[in-house]
Amino acid sequence: MPRPRILVTRRWPAAVEAVLAERFDVSLNTNDVALNATQLRAALRDYDAVLPTVSDRLPADLFEGEPLRTRILGNFGVGFNHIDIAAAKARGIAVTNTPGVLTDCTADIAMLLLLSVARRGGEGERQVRAGEWVGWSPTHLVGTKVTGKTVGIIGFGRIGRAFAQRCHFGFGMNVVFYNRSAIDPHEAARYGAEQLPTVEDVLAVSDFVSLHCPGGAENRHLMNASRLAAMKPGAILINTARGDVIDEQALIAALENGTIRGAGLDVYEAEPNVPERLRQMENVVLLPHLGSATEETRTAMGMKVVDNITAFFDGREPPDRVV
Repeated sequence: MPRPRILVTRRWPAAVEAVLAERFDVSLNTNDVALNATQLRAALRDYDAVLPTVSDRLPADLFEGEPLRTRILGNFGVGFNHIDIAAAKARGIAVTNTPGVLTDCTADIAMLLLLSVARRGGEGERQVRAGEWVGWSPTHLVGTKVTGKTVGIIGFGRIGRAFAQRCHFGFGMNVVFYNRSAIDPHEAARYGAEQLPTVEDVLAVSDFVSLHCPGGAENRHLMNASRLAAMKPGAILINTARGDVIDEQALIAALENGTIRGAGLDVYEAEPNVPERLRQMENVVLLPHLGSATEETRTAMGMKVVDNITAFFDGREPPDRVV
């Protein structure tokens, strides 16, 4: 019986690609350039499984029309708002993701952003590299203290909880959070956190706000102009979730007008495009979507995909099935 044909849309860790090659008839994107809509549509027609990443856009129209060979999308990542789940389901295509394995590394990046913006690390690093630092002075690049401040978390899933743990037990911060569903107070207390009823309640008391909610329609522009205005004037916004959770133009205006103090971003609305106005701001730290970018985590993510598609083609339920 022929092995299933698999397309890996971007380069993955070599160890994972080797396992895929052992088990399946694998095609790799050797150029490691994101596929366009025409190429993705052809992949759905020609392969039994397509293994996409956040850089691959799979809207509803890609699933329309001609017969599709693809039976499963093994997504490399926990977020899947770049895939039209309803359209995939309507064509009988299963979708899986990779939860759990990137929790700690993403929480670490959120902490890195928080500290970098608060202590003006990005500005200082640029000064040193440009040869512009003239020596220590009492008023040079004065930032804001982190210890003892209040951090507000939007979304208290795995990553939100890991971030809360770092903030409270690592930096002595007070932690409040908003979550769509109620969290047992005893469970929240394990992370030094307290749930508040609304997003606005969290924004009103937080010196730092960190987003850890899913992307997609239900949370698109959750942080809009009115919610940015509801933040404390000296507050800092951190986003390691998905770019569309923030109205980017409203954020730019809030930063330019001094509505908030600064921002740390790892994700953007139209990746890899980052607005010029954001790139020119000194009070913003910008990272190129590094949340899961460690050797250990990226390998674990790839092996999650391997486990999911192996189970599927063996006739078993994939452990991380979304639809």
